[in-house]
Amino acid sequence: MAEVLPLGAELQQQQVETATPPRTCLEDVAEDLRRLRRAADAAAATVGARVAALATSPLPVAPLLTPNARYEAIAAQMGLTCAEQLTCGCHVHVAVASDEEGVAVLDRVRPWLPVLTAIATNSPFWNGADTGYAGYRTQAWNRWPGTGPCDPFGSAAAYRAVVAELIATGTVLDEGMVYFDARLSARWPTVEIRVPDVCLDVEDAVLVAALARALVDTAARAWAAGEPAPGDPTSVLRMAAWRASRSGVEDHLVHPRTHRLRPAPEVLACLLDYVRDALRASGDLALVERGLDRVLTRGTGARHQRAVAARAGRLDHVVADAAARTVA
Repeated sequence: MAEVLPLGAELQQQQVETATPPRTCLEDVAEDLRRLRRAADAAAATVGARVAALATSPLPVAPLLTPNARYEAIAAQMGLTCAEQLTCGCHVHVAVASDEEGVAVLDRVRPWLPVLTAIATNSPFWNGADTGYAGYRTQAWNRWPGTGPCDPFGSAAAYRAVVAELIATGTVLDEGMVYFDARLSARWPTVEIRVPDVCLDVEDAVLVAALARALVDTAARAWAAGEPAPGDPTSVLRMAAWRASRSGVEDHLVHPRTHRLRPAPEVLACLLDYVRDALRASGDLALVERGLDRVLTRGTGARHQRAVAARAGRLDHVVADAAARTVA
């Protein structure tokens, strides 16, 4: 029997969702991503289309809502925010032993998530123009209610109470619309980290997955050891996320320890030091060291898109290049 590939519809008809199975080996994740991208491209080809791993569309586009009762209810509630929404993120699920451990992780990864945003930036263009941002998807996505960093919760009960309060406002329709930067999955025993753009290259997506797992493992161990969660102000974390979206790894980032602007290589080195023990334990240290060096040297998907646009002088070449690169 032929394998049924996990390709799914999303809010807009111009989006396709892919999902890898649970893995512990990053090489398997890489192969899954390549296989899924090829499968999605083959499916698109049946209607004369291609897939491109882009977090926003470089070309002007009028999104078409996917026919679905829930999506139609979201569109009716959210108006222009939904009508203009066409972005693609990379969501990384990491297993946790319990909701209590999961919330402890959420409380401890908060200051590090903007660094993941910077590493994955792949959305410099929007509606036919250069936005000046490396990751404009973050800006477009944050128009939705329920997005962004959260205050520390302290317990699973407190987390569930906040989610219930958000739903009770009548603003979001259900738990699926509680779009925290990181949240407990409503379906799986995982923490779901939601800040990265979809990456142009599979290698960068694997790097993000490795760092996400290491952050979760590091936070869980700190909680088990009785270390308190850091008290970084949520307002400062919003500034850090904005800066990561603005410049990616090309300029300065807000340092997770000091909250001051520091060169991106220094901030990435700080992240590496923070999760080094977890990476060593999982066997991922060398892969992440190479990946961070690659991102700093070669740049993210945002730099590549801009380089293609500069050479060609046309944004349709950016899309064509991304389509070819997605399945390369």
